[in-house]
Amino acid sequence: MISHNQTKNKNYDIHSIRAQFPCLESKINGNPLCYLDNAASAQKPHAVLKRLQEFYSYQYANVHRGIHELSVKATHAYEDARKKVQQFIGAQHAHEMIFTTNATAAINMIAASYGKLHFQAGDEIIISLMEHHSNIVPWHFWRERSGVNIKWVPLDHEGNLCMQSYEDAFSDKTKFVSISHMSNVLGTCNPVKDIVDIAHKNGVAVLLDGSQAAVHTPINVQEIDCDFYVCTGHKLYGPTGIGVCYAKEKHLQDMPPFMGGGEMIESVGLDSVVYGGLPQKFEAGTPQIAQAVGLGEALDFINSIGMENISQHEAELLQYATDKLLEIKGLRIIGTAKEKGAIITFALKDIHAHDVSAVLDKYGVAVRAGKHCCDPLHEYFNVQSTCRASFGLYNSIEDVEQLHKALIKVKEFF
Repeated sequence: MISHNQTKNKNYDIHSIRAQFPCLESKINGNPLCYLDNAASAQKPHAVLKRLQEFYSYQYANVHRGIHELSVKATHAYEDARKKVQQFIGAQHAHEMIFTTNATAAINMIAASYGKLHFQAGDEIIISLMEHHSNIVPWHFWRERSGVNIKWVPLDHEGNLCMQSYEDAFSDKTKFVSISHMSNVLGTCNPVKDIVDIAHKNGVAVLLDGSQAAVHTPINVQEIDCDFYVCTGHKLYGPTGIGVCYAKEKHLQDMPPFMGGGEMIESVGLDSVVYGGLPQKFEAGTPQIAQAVGLGEALDFINSIGMENISQHEAELLQYATDKLLEIKGLRIIGTAKEKGAIITFALKDIHAHDVSAVLDKYGVAVRAGKHCCDPLHEYFNVQSTCRASFGLYNSIEDVEQLHKALIKVKEFF
């Protein structure tokens, strides 16, 4: 039996971890904050907040362009963050890490730049029904503007990707695969190694959207062998305004720059331009300097706890929360895949998700309500909107109990 405060992993000091997050001390309508909106964005630990203040206060300057001491220090901190990201996702080279503003920008950069080289009318791009709009709309751009066709991989009733349908989707017209590593609604963890292997056997490159997975499970892009991997800092307990695009060096060398400006060139003439090397070729203008430094600090914080420890803690929370919520009559969980991250999306019979969320807020419980930027997925499961409780490394058994009690109040209210 799991105790009220502690999961089975006795080495996981949840009280010490929670103490690192000042926002968790907040009161909402007189109740302790139960923050379960981590899939949208996570709270920030003291270490990240302190590092940002320190950097902006005493170490800030523009990078790469100055030889004065502040610029040298800022450049070192910025590039050190790039190396931390490389190590965090298991990439071979630091210059395969392109800093963007978020995962959405990273996907759009890949779609525009890789697509310019490889896509033409009649070609096919494979995506799945569980994708976030950020991994749908850039491919619709190609459909609308260039006549590229989107092929959708269906799901089963539990929210698993239909792998046979995926394999059958390939044809001699298939040019790209872009699929979520972990669904932001279902929590489904896709078999990404198999996805990549099948695509590569067909000579097709693969982009994995790791916006959710990178937060919950260890990542090694070399073992997965994906061509592209994207994630975002604000879900990784870091600042907003910073994302990561990993791409194999061979792709980055071939792809044209996505944006033009300063920093991404070696020289500019009246009739010519010579682009810079990697990664600067894809980082036009003044980059997200402080945000990258903050992300590096956030990764240090995650590593200090250990991703394996985090995964175990969240898996136990997920099981406990699933069991508790299924006690509530009329509650339907959307997404019950066996391989699943710490996300529970649910609907209460005859009660709109926005009404559920509003009442939960009265009891200090923060969840996300709506379609979570996944219209096709909600249409597939025949639900207009849902509530999503998503867990992070600082959530506790107490949070699950608070959510459960608040949902009982919702039922009583309606």
